[in-house]
Amino acid sequence: MTLMIIPVRCFTCGSLIADKWESFITRVNAREDPQKVLDDIGVRRYCCRRMLLSHVDIIKEVVNYTRPI
Repeated sequence: MTLMIIPVRCFTCGSLIADKWESFITRVNAREDPQKVLDDIGVRRYCCRRMLLSHVDIIKEVVNYTRPI
C-alpha cells in the first residue's frame, strides 16, 4: 500500500501530476537522473516539474497524529 499526499493537479497550470508520481519516485530512487525521468514521463512545464521535484513525502509522520474514530 502506497501512502502519499502528492497534489492531484499542478497548483499553477492545473495539469494532472499525481498519476506520474509513482513512476517518477521509483525511477529516481533507482538512481536515474530526475531531469531525464521527467522528460521521459512527459512532464514538460517547469511548474509541474517543480511539483514533483520539491514534494516531501511526510504521510508516515502525519498519520501518527490522527485521531481515532
